Amino acid sequence: MSDHQETPSEKPVPAHPEYRSSDLPWKSPKPDLEDPRASELVAAIIDNENYIQADRDPAFLKRNETRGVRLQLDFMKAETLLQEYGISHTIVVFGSTRVCEPRAARAKVEAARADLERSPGDPALAQSLRIAERLLKKSRYYDIAREFGRLVGIAENDLGDHLAIVTGGGPGIMEAANRGSSDVGARTVGLNITLPHEQYPNPYVTPGLCFRFHYFGMRKLHFLKRARALVVFPGGFGTLDELFETLTLIQTRKIAPVPVILVGEDYWRKVFDPDFLVAEGVIDPEDRELFWFAETAEEIWHDILHWYELAGKSLAD
Repeated sequence: MSDHQETPSEKPVPAHPEYRSSDLPWKSPKPDLEDPRASELVAAIIDNENYIQADRDPAFLKRNETRGVRLQLDFMKAETLLQEYGISHTIVVFGSTRVCEPRAARAKVEAARADLERSPGDPALAQSLRIAERLLKKSRYYDIAREFGRLVGIAENDLGDHLAIVTGGGPGIMEAANRGSSDVGARTVGLNITLPHEQYPNPYVTPGLCFRFHYFGMRKLHFLKRARALVVFPGGFGTLDELFETLTLIQTRKIAPVPVILVGEDYWRKVFDPDFLVAEGVIDPEDRELFWFAETAEEIWHDILHWYELAGKSLAD
C-alpha cells in the first residue's frame, strides 16, 4: 500500500455526465491531410441510409422483417398513454360516418334537390336526392348519439375520470358521441386508422387522446380492451365488422360478456335477421340474447346500468 494518504480536498470530483475536458479520438473525422480521400469516404458512409439509427429510420421500420416491432409499437403507444391519462373503462360507440347532424343533412338534401331541378330526369341525380333524404331521416341518430355521449360524460365526471367514450375518431355518429362528452367537459377518446386517403379526426376528441393506428387488429384490440359496453348505431361495413367481431368474441367467451346495444331496431331488422340464424341452427338461442335494441339515449344508458345491476357488477369496477 502507498504511504501517501489523500486528504478530502485531493479526492476527484464527479465527472460531468455529458462533457469531457479532452476530446476522444473519434470526435473529429480523419483529416484530409492524412488521406486526401478521407472526408469523401466518411461522407459516403454517413450519408448511406443504412447508417441511420434504427429507431429513426422510417424506411427500415416499414420493412416486412420489422412488422413485429411495428405491431408492438402500435399497441404500446396507445396502451401507455391511456394508462398515463387514467382511462380504465370505456363505452365504445360505433356508427356510420355518413350520418351527419340534422342541419348539415338538410343542407345536403337542398343541394341535391337543386341539382336535380337543374337537370330533371337525370337518374344519378335522382338517386343522390333519394340517398340524401334517407340520410336526413337517419340524422336523428346524430342527436341521440350526442345526447348519449353527454350522459356518459356526466358519469365520467362523477366517477373521477375513469370512464370515457371511445369512438373511431371520425365524423358522423362517432363525432356525435365524442361531441356529447366534450359538451360537458369530459375527456373523450378517438382511435383513428391510417388509410391510403387523407382523413382528419373529428374536432371533439380530447387532444392527447386521439391515437392513429397502422393495424386494424391493434385498433380493434384497444376498442375492446377497456370496453364496458358496445353501443352500435346504424352504419355500414365498418360498423358491421366491429359489431359481429364483438359478438363472436363474446359468443366464444374470448372476452367477458358486456352489454351490446343496437340503436334503431327498424334499421337493424333490415340489416340482418338473428331469429333466422337461430331457426337455421347456425347460432344458438342464447347467442340471440347477447344484444338487444334501444331507441333513445336515456334508454341506452339505463339498459347499460341495468345490465350491470343484473350481473352483480359495477360499471366503474
